[in-house]
Amino acid sequence: MNERRVVCLDMAGTTVSDGGAVMDSFRAGLLDGGVDPESTAMTEALDYARRTMGQSKIEVFRAVLGDESRAHAALAGFERRWDELLGSGSIAALPGAEEAVRTLRASGVGVALLTGFPRSVQEGILDALGWRDLADLTVCPDDAGRGRPWPDMVLWSAIKLEASAMSAVVAAGDTPSDVESALRAGAGVAAGVLTGTADEKELRDAGATHVLGSVADLVPLVLGR
Repeated sequence: MNERRVVCLDMAGTTVSDGGAVMDSFRAGLLDGGVDPESTAMTEALDYARRTMGQSKIEVFRAVLGDESRAHAALAGFERRWDELLGSGSIAALPGAEEAVRTLRASGVGVALLTGFPRSVQEGILDALGWRDLADLTVCPDDAGRGRPWPDMVLWSAIKLEASAMSAVVAAGDTPSDVESALRAGAGVAAGVLTGTADEKELRDAGATHVLGSVADLVPLVLGR
């Protein structure tokens, strides 16, 4: 049986630079969720959002607000603010990311772009960057079931892109949640990249099999160059 390799790439912080838009949007969402902007609760909620970066946004709001209606109000506020920032040009491709995806696909590797954002936010990023047809597959928690740190999005990608085995799956992201999700799924490589929120120690402590300077460094690792 021929090996079918699949690469799962996180978006914000891994293939996409958000220019601080994610945290700005979290703050806006928390305001809409009823959090006092000058309170300790706001400081603690933003700290939690940083520590859990990469996870499903609705799950983060549920955790910090403890109320379903407030969590959905916060998510709506997050999405509104994100749309505003998206239109301002805050979102850009990280250097080498697009080329890496194209090179991998040209070599017969299936590539999926994964995010903890809702589908509407993911589609906005793809449209802003002209990436609708860049990857073989785009995945968010709406598709797979649960977001990170659960394994669902990596497993979904492996199934949809017909990976020959989980050992043939490579996953890369900039947060401990990305690494944990890949490990839970049984991916052969769970790589951390240093272009986002976490440093090398945090990624290695999460169990990263590799720590790379950027997603561009994934190409020689996957293709054996």
